[in-house]
Amino acid sequence: MAALKKRITFIIPEEMLLEPILYTITQQYDLKVSIYNSDISGNEGVMKLELEGEEKQIEEGLAWAMARGIRVESAG
Repeated sequence: MAALKKRITFIIPEEMLLEPILYTITQQYDLKVSIYNSDISGNEGVMKLELEGEEKQIEEGLAWAMARGIRVESAG
């Protein structure tokens, strides 16, 4: 099955800023992550990413992030 690429934006709450979010997603869900932009200011962080992997793995990785309070928005 061919790998899928999906561009997304993570809005990360303050309590998750020091957590290894991208490490966990790449290791647990076998995804490749490219960071296009990242900004941490005050009480939240915003990361624009491209995830690459199987559709099921991407969906599971995003579900993991959302379960931890990370807002996920489509970036096109």
